[in-house]
Amino acid sequence: MSGEPPPRSIPTATAGRLPAYHRALVAAAAAGARTCSSAELAAAVGAHPDQVRKDLSHLATRGTRGVGYPVGALVDELAGVLGLATERAVVLVGVGNLGRALATYDGFAARGLRLAALVDVDRRVVGRRVGDLAVGHVDELPALVRRHRVELGVVAVPAAAAQAAADALTGAGVTALLSFAPAHLRVPDGVVVRSVDVATELQLLGLLRGRPAARAGT
Repeated sequence: MSGEPPPRSIPTATAGRLPAYHRALVAAAAAGARTCSSAELAAAVGAHPDQVRKDLSHLATRGTRGVGYPVGALVDELAGVLGLATERAVVLVGVGNLGRALATYDGFAARGLRLAALVDVDRRVVGRRVGDLAVGHVDELPALVRRHRVELGVVAVPAAAAQAAADALTGAGVTALLSFAPAHLRVPDGVVVRSVDVATELQLLGLLRGRPAARAGT
């Protein structure tokens, strides 16, 4: 049934592919499709049909052989699994070039996210408005997290300042971090960290360039 929790825990690798499936299914629904086969979904996200079937086997919504998956039900279940039905507040630490770009990104709302607060340590930045928000000082984090019921934190600071930013976030009670800093973060047990190192990804693209198997998701 749509909206029910999955019948068993979802592996991390599978969870990382679920947003792409959701986007593809939303597009299919907008085009009027009522069902979608694993082959069609695989083509839309650049995966193999076997991988799609394996990933979706972790969900409660089932497909029918020769017919496909019910698009509406699968969109609803994925939205529930991904937390899109409930808005989640986000705080961003670091309002440099990257931070300002993230702060003015208009795609958060469609993913069930609300950028609730911006903080920095630079007194020259604190108090300025970026997008719809005024930048606060990092010392205000505990109060901001409580006030906005922040669930997610974004680290957009240089590598040398990343651990301090992570410490401030976890000390304020945030237990899920997305880090854009090229640094390994030490966090308390129970805190989830996802890292995006743009320079490393570009290096990897350079290594994979020209290889026949080099495609998204491999």
